[in-house]
Amino acid sequence: MRYLRHISFLKAVLQHSITAFGGPQVAVGLMQHRFVEKRKDISAEELMEYNAFCQLLPGASSTQTIVLVGYKKGGLPLAILTLLIWMTPAVLIMAGLAIFFSHFELHGSIKSLSLMQPMSIGFIVSATIMLFKRAIKSPITKWIFISATIITFWGFSTPWTIPIIIIFSGILTNFSNKRIPDDGAAPSAVRWKSLLVFVVLFIIAGFLSEQAVKQNWECKKIFNLFETNYRFGSLVFGGGDVLIPIMYEQYVTRPQSEHIKETKRDVISIPKDAFLTGAGLVRAVPGPIFSISSYMGAMVMQSKGIFWQGVGAFVASLGIFLPSFLIVLFFFPIWQHLKKYALFYRSLEGIYAAIVGIMAGATLYLSKDIASGMSMSKPIPILIYLLVFAFATYSLLKQKLAPQWIALICILGGLIFTNWL
Repeated sequence: MRYLRHISFLKAVLQHSITAFGGPQVAVGLMQHRFVEKRKDISAEELMEYNAFCQLLPGASSTQTIVLVGYKKGGLPLAILTLLIWMTPAVLIMAGLAIFFSHFELHGSIKSLSLMQPMSIGFIVSATIMLFKRAIKSPITKWIFISATIITFWGFSTPWTIPIIIIFSGILTNFSNKRIPDDGAAPSAVRWKSLLVFVVLFIIAGFLSEQAVKQNWECKKIFNLFETNYRFGSLVFGGGDVLIPIMYEQYVTRPQSEHIKETKRDVISIPKDAFLTGAGLVRAVPGPIFSISSYMGAMVMQSKGIFWQGVGAFVASLGIFLPSFLIVLFFFPIWQHLKKYALFYRSLEGIYAAIVGIMAGATLYLSKDIASGMSMSKPIPILIYLLVFAFATYSLLKQKLAPQWIALICILGGLIFTNWL
């Protein structure tokens, strides 16, 4: 019964999961709006700390961040419920789209959702402005912010860019000894069970996947899907922008390689057009970009019918999100323990500034990405995009309009202006 008091929080997580368009940078921006400004579940400093910590880990950073918010409020049970509610809408949508594509042929037109792109940028900008006021308070943090913005813009697609920025920013603010920490609360105990489960599952998944192929088990693709996605969730740094190219190599390029053809090894594969359609659709779906695993799992099993497509989507999703969950629960108490040392505590000032710079750099990078696909000979789409960007930024920052209503308005706008976009 004591968890009934967390129903309002879980409701907020559900609302967040159906409005967080545009990837991890946008998701964190919306967390700032919903869980800091509106609900006050955590402070802005805690959110930046959680985000910085998760950026240093492999896996889905936006998922890990919101799991930590749930963990802080209600421990492990609430963290598990938070994960399930956060990932479920996106997983179901992507699985449904994969089934629709494989049986009814989705024609690849997602223009009606194209206004989600400028809306997402507006969300990031509003969050960046709010966090800037809290984190940038001294000359060193201003320089870190500017440097992080520039480096993120130029190196956004490189998986090591963000971790390197965070580490060096933390080092820079240690040249000042003005900030001395209080003793603080005692650190939490390290969850060794989480690491043990993670390692054991990694070994078992690899063994069963290999045995399934060698012995030609009837449901071998299910074992292959779990192993492949568990490996992605365990080793991929940099979020969805890194995950999708790695998936492309695994599911599209590798099956066509000379080695695979010569050995005649039966590996999981997805047609190029189907993969690219899924990679485009996941950008227009709210929630974690890692939900693309659900789409790929369903596509891999399309020859076995809708039931097995559902199984494939479930297994792939479980495989990719489980490592992120186990890793963050193991390392978070260690992170908390380090905070009692002045060396680490002072570094948080630089890390907070770096996070704001990373969000600003991501805004510029995503804006460039959208602009590159537009033509100056068609001024109407450009004008519409600018208006949507301004509307989303102003509505969230000044009017405090709920993100789900902004998203709904943008979707309706996309349907109305489809022919002009």
